Amino acid sequence: MITPAMLTGQSEEHLVTLTGNHRLQPEAVNAFLAMQAAAKEVGFNLQPASTFRDFTRQQMIWNEKFIGLRPVMDAMSQPMDISTLDDEQRCCAILRWSAMPGASRHHWGTDLDIYDPDLLPEGEKLQLEPWEYEENGYFYPLSCWLSANMNRYGFYRPFVSDQGGVAAEPWHLSYYPLAQQAEHLLTPELLLSAWQDKEIAGFSWLSCHLNQVFKRFITLPNGVSSSCIGSQTTGG
Repeated sequence: MITPAMLTGQSEEHLVTLTGNHRLQPEAVNAFLAMQAAAKEVGFNLQPASTFRDFTRQQMIWNEKFIGLRPVMDAMSQPMDISTLDDEQRCCAILRWSAMPGASRHHWGTDLDIYDPDLLPEGEKLQLEPWEYEENGYFYPLSCWLSANMNRYGFYRPFVSDQGGVAAEPWHLSYYPLAQQAEHLLTPELLLSAWQDKEIAGFSWLSCHLNQVFKRFITLPNGVSSSCIGSQTTGG
């Protein structure tokens, strides 16, 4: 059972190494390695770009975006001028692309961002933006293969389309057998507890509107992961 500390990125006891500095839960590692091997058989070099991210790292990302030290992107993936935005507008703009500290799916050890370094043109830097994975994008062939095959290994895309909350993230995969447990366990009350004595930019607005934020940016729409229910997974 995943604990509150694991759920909010304040413990790493549930993790094992996938490769390099990338870590996931053991079952998710096994499932990803099986999917990676299958991808290799058809010519793809499926690799993680990001896996586990702890609370402190997510807190730094969030706070720096809130005060303007990191860019905040608009719906067209262009940097916004947040200096004129109030706290509500800033929080909602950041939440389109970045989770609140303690609320990131990357805390769970079930989620990862993927790419194929062999498909990235020389001299280009990975952006993790939708156009890279869409038709005519570098990773479109890999994205198509994943759409057809990832469910066999228990993976799905939690942010498959933009429905007014989190923007579409075609690079973001989630291991359903474990992630669905975490989805049910993460609550506004648990998150507020994780924030005690922590510096969270925008806390005053967030704490008063957390139920609303959960509904729009954290709780997945019905049916997003239903195709994975009952699927045969390869992870042990």
